[in-house]
Amino acid sequence: MAATTFRLSDVTSAQKRTLIAASLGWALDAFDVMLYSLVIAHIMNAFQINKATAGWLGTFTLLASGIGGVLFGFIADRIGRTKALMLSILTYSICSLGSGLSPNIPVLAFFRFVLGLGMGGEWNTGATLVAETWPTHLRAKAIAIVQSSWAWGYAAAALVAGVVLSATKNWRLVFFVGILPALATLWIRASVPESEMWKQQKHRAEHADSRFVEVFSRALRRNTIFLFLLNFFGLFAWWGLFTWIPPYLTLPVEKGGRGFSMMQTTTLLIVLNLAGMFPGYLSFGWFAERFGRKRSFAIYLLCAALLVPAYAAARSQWSIMVLGALVAFFGTGFFSGSGLIGSELFPTHLRARALGFTYNGARTLSAFAPYTIGRLGQARNLSWAFTFCGVSFLLAMLMALQLPETKGKELE
Repeated sequence: MAATTFRLSDVTSAQKRTLIAASLGWALDAFDVMLYSLVIAHIMNAFQINKATAGWLGTFTLLASGIGGVLFGFIADRIGRTKALMLSILTYSICSLGSGLSPNIPVLAFFRFVLGLGMGGEWNTGATLVAETWPTHLRAKAIAIVQSSWAWGYAAAALVAGVVLSATKNWRLVFFVGILPALATLWIRASVPESEMWKQQKHRAEHADSRFVEVFSRALRRNTIFLFLLNFFGLFAWWGLFTWIPPYLTLPVEKGGRGFSMMQTTTLLIVLNLAGMFPGYLSFGWFAERFGRKRSFAIYLLCAALLVPAYAAARSQWSIMVLGALVAFFGTGFFSGSGLIGSELFPTHLRARALGFTYNGARTLSAFAPYTIGRLGQARNLSWAFTFCGVSFLLAMLMALQLPETKGKELE
């Protein structure tokens, strides 16, 4: 059957606002979270820390994101998707400001940890909201659009960091800009409706705390485990690679980097996001509708696994730009399928917390990726350490092949 054409006439005004809210939340999440990766080199100099310690700060954020994902999953199932979405945005915005005010590493670690709680909560609440409000035949494309907004947020962060650091050399000012996403909650509160599906299931959600174990019931256990492992290996590869790409590009060659200037790095990162991540996210939705969820996962993850070693071996700015865009296309595009297939595997009264556990719980375990890659990069070099990310992408592909095909499934 041919893939269904995406037409705005097929959706209501409320559904469009829901899509915009979830996309905006995810883009601003990327903006605030990735600011740290863009100023790692400056923080290392300011506080005189090594790569392993810098990696630990990224690890704290990811550890918290796992906790936040599960926590906000319960919150979203209890008080509603839109309220949980607003709370998550406020959390990571305020903590970005706090990061810029931090006088030392322990305080910075605290704010990055709490920021991670909001970061983890945004993903599953936004994905659940869209999955429950958009029609079945457009669900894959809608969630792909939400996921693609990460690329715009990351690109905006790269642009802000490049301009601010080039003009002032002050990494704290970069974090101060991160408070601006809090303004989005005013529009969400006034304009975005709650999920009708959640409202209908609200009476069941009132007793849902005791039902979390249902994700490990005989009917759901296999899906829970393999989706968790798919997300774990995929997230380990992604965070290990993309946390260290900005400092990898800016660090001197003698320190294992590529020695590019801040504005050269900014240009490479914008291309990586807008020519790689963004179309990768969107195209996965099309592939998933046309070829199925499992086959799309396999294609994207295998390509990412093969491309990472080539990217690590690249030396010229041109080859790094082209290969970086390709790695970003396949190595991030597959994430559009996580919220999609997860929404289709679990029932409504468990959906938000199931997505929170399988994605953000996996992100908790993958939190050691920035530290691991930083440690390996310190021992030898970052380009050598990146090959471990390629292996992790390959393992994620093997996990995806264990999941059932859910294309065309109607949500109850």
